Amino acid sequence: MATATLGGGCFWCLEAVFQRLEGVNHVTSGYAGGHTPNPDYRSVCTGRTGHAEVVQIDYGPERIDFETLLEVFFTIHDPTTRDRQGNDVGPQYRSIILWHDETQRDTARAVIERLQGEGAFRDPIVTELKPLERFYPAEAYHQDYYRENAAQPYCQIVIAPKLKKALDRFGARMTG
Repeated sequence: MATATLGGGCFWCLEAVFQRLEGVNHVTSGYAGGHTPNPDYRSVCTGRTGHAEVVQIDYGPERIDFETLLEVFFTIHDPTTRDRQGNDVGPQYRSIILWHDETQRDTARAVIERLQGEGAFRDPIVTELKPLERFYPAEAYHQDYYRENAAQPYCQIVIAPKLKKALDRFGARMTG
């Protein structure tokens, strides 16, 4: 079992996609990358804790590798906008990869360099690379959010299109 920690805007969006990716065993929404101990949703939303909304992904590296997780990650969010994803604005919505070891760090750098070289995005990638110091799970009502609230307008307007994009590109690797 291996773990990846990624932030690309609202954690509900990332969670919904990664939960459906073959080889992923569990996804937990939470907070990381900041300086305030024991943050909660209300404090993170102020933008003053330094934390980003992230997902922690437990996966089987024999079934899916970190590079593939990053390919999905860069497909479902805009890594070229600093501190924002769509209408979600603030440092808590920044694009961030919190690496667990030097291999993840090096892989993330290589993927970013490759995407930049390929011109995958019109603007430069601003994804922050930082070692994971501590992950704080989000409150229970944030877990499995899309599964529990798929009919909600936010889920239909923001999350469903990201799921469709992931299914269109990685359909063979997606479940349900």
